[in-house]
Amino acid sequence: MINPPKAYENISFLNSSHCRSIRLQLEYLHPEITMKDEGVKSTIVLFGSARIPSPETKENCDNPQLAKLVSFYEEARKLAKIISTTCQTNHECECVIITGGGGGIMEAGNRGAHEAGCKSISLNITLPNEQDPNPYVSPGLNFEFRYFHMRKMHFMLRAKAFCIFPGGFGTFDELFEALTLIQTGKIDPMPVILFGTEHWKRLIDWEYLAECRLISPKDLDLITFCDTAEEAWETITNYYD
Repeated sequence: MINPPKAYENISFLNSSHCRSIRLQLEYLHPEITMKDEGVKSTIVLFGSARIPSPETKENCDNPQLAKLVSFYEEARKLAKIISTTCQTNHECECVIITGGGGGIMEAGNRGAHEAGCKSISLNITLPNEQDPNPYVSPGLNFEFRYFHMRKMHFMLRAKAFCIFPGGFGTFDELFEALTLIQTGKIDPMPVILFGTEHWKRLIDWEYLAECRLISPKDLDLITFCDTAEEAWETITNYYD
């Protein structure tokens, strides 16, 4: 008679509803322990659309409006390079770039760090339409998540700033989650930078929200608009200086 697998080796059991709490614990522990082992002390979060093309794929983009957003890819790439070369010195891992791991803006962030010869992190998520990790993530810092809320927690845990590029529902979700947690004091205040002043002000009438008192006028101070990587880095450094 063949011995049955041990409980912790029984994949079908671990994937059952009975083990949800164990899976949640593992999705906390594995990235947490790995990042500590890799010396990651703090992170800069880059959010944005996976659909924005790179300069190399721009010609294959069949949507002219989307193709125009390629400049944001380049600014994300540049910002990641500036941050990584400035902060990852003497084997210190401060302000490590962390992204959602997919294409577009996420790829640009990991690519900029990779081109600087520095570490970067990917928090990829298993979705019905599979999202594959981009090739620029540091191999030891590439994580795959089943649960959105555990992934979100790891974005927040070591963050020193949120840099938000144009994106869709997922980007909005992460943006407003960060703003809500800062507004309510659940996490420490930090820069929330919206890339593309004209883009974001066309999307949302922030002043109208304050005029209606749907948010406090002082909540507008939680947001900084930037148009270049240099502006964003200056915002971050000024905040912590």
